Amino acid sequence: MPESEHREPWKGRRLLVVSTNYAPEVTGIGPYAAQLAEHWAGAGAETHVLTGMPHYPSWRTDPAYRGVWRAREERGGVTVHRRRHYVPSRQTALRRALFEASVLVHGLTAPPGTRPDAVIAQVPSLAGGVIGARLARRHGVPYIPVVQDLMGAAAAQSGIRGGGRAAALAARAERHALTAATLVGVIHESFVPRVTAYGVPVERIRVVPNWSHVQAPSADRAVTRTRLGWREDTPVVLHSGNMGLKQGLEVLVDAARLAPDIRVVLMGDGNQREELRARAAGLPNLDFLPPAGPDEFTDILAAADVLAVTQRASVLDMSVPSKLTSYFVSGRPVVASVAESGGTAQEVQRSGAGLLVAPEDPAAVLAAVRKLVEEPAAAAELGARGPGYVAAHLGREAALARFDALLTEVLQDADGRRPR
Repeated sequence: MPESEHREPWKGRRLLVVSTNYAPEVTGIGPYAAQLAEHWAGAGAETHVLTGMPHYPSWRTDPAYRGVWRAREERGGVTVHRRRHYVPSRQTALRRALFEASVLVHGLTAPPGTRPDAVIAQVPSLAGGVIGARLARRHGVPYIPVVQDLMGAAAAQSGIRGGGRAAALAARAERHALTAATLVGVIHESFVPRVTAYGVPVERIRVVPNWSHVQAPSADRAVTRTRLGWREDTPVVLHSGNMGLKQGLEVLVDAARLAPDIRVVLMGDGNQREELRARAAGLPNLDFLPPAGPDEFTDILAAADVLAVTQRASVLDMSVPSKLTSYFVSGRPVVASVAESGGTAQEVQRSGAGLLVAPEDPAAVLAAVRKLVEEPAAAAELGARGPGYVAAHLGREAALARFDALLTEVLQDADGRRPR
């Protein structure tokens, strides 16, 4: 085998990426799935993606795809196969189960009509993991699930109604999807104990962290604040991203109620947005902003004084928010209202770019914010560590190289077992 093929054995191969979320979604898992697929397509692989209709984080189907049953697109050199599915506007265990079931049924009954040489699945969704495992088994090819979130733990920890029964069913599906894998990728080492508890040997697990996929801020900070109506003498605390159950954003609404001199901004969308609006009724110092476009996203982050990441106290080992990579790029200090033993806390501590406070404690959030506002030099020092951490540990090239190594390992192992 030529040296180039030894290094990049996927050249000329056909790869299938299964991910319920994909571009044009700009937050969450979608951007990572798209950049990974486009990376392999650009490196010479015939890359296909089996995905759903764009719906995240609003949990409403993108208007351009409403009424579409199936679609085939070409995006960035990748052939994208979309399948229709149910999109719940509110999250309950039953609605989530219907969402997963609709993804599973349509994905298994109408997969892409080409045989892949390897299947890579983004988990969640659970259905995506099961689809990936089934299609890989059907074609007798390697299967690599990449664990972005753990849905069994999520159902148990997020407070979703009916979560106990949902957690048991989700854990069963996760166990099936992960134990069927050739190798398992996890985005953070805090996921490893949970994955091994499902019966996956630790030697079959590889850590493949997410990377920063946004541009550095470039606009004048004062100009952005003026455009947004943020006064220079009013501290701004900003949360960006999904407004779901596990985020526990009530803590920021309650913090705004306790501190009328601080402006709290919730930017994004999600199934809890309207409930949060109702809770915030009458608060003049709390704003809701729609998700920002990629051209202005980090400029808005950089215009805030403090960036907040929040999770319910029960959230421990099932999620590391993708927003953290964007927060670090912005150069602003982070206040993390999260469980100290979870992966999110570990990442904030490792970066040195923020402060940890107890989850679900608005007074603790406010104390940390006031500390940063009253000590601007210390706040600037914390914020400045974020871009350095991104450059050293969250670079796109280094992260994609880890995925390359993972794919190379399974393909070369499969080639070694294949009769010649």
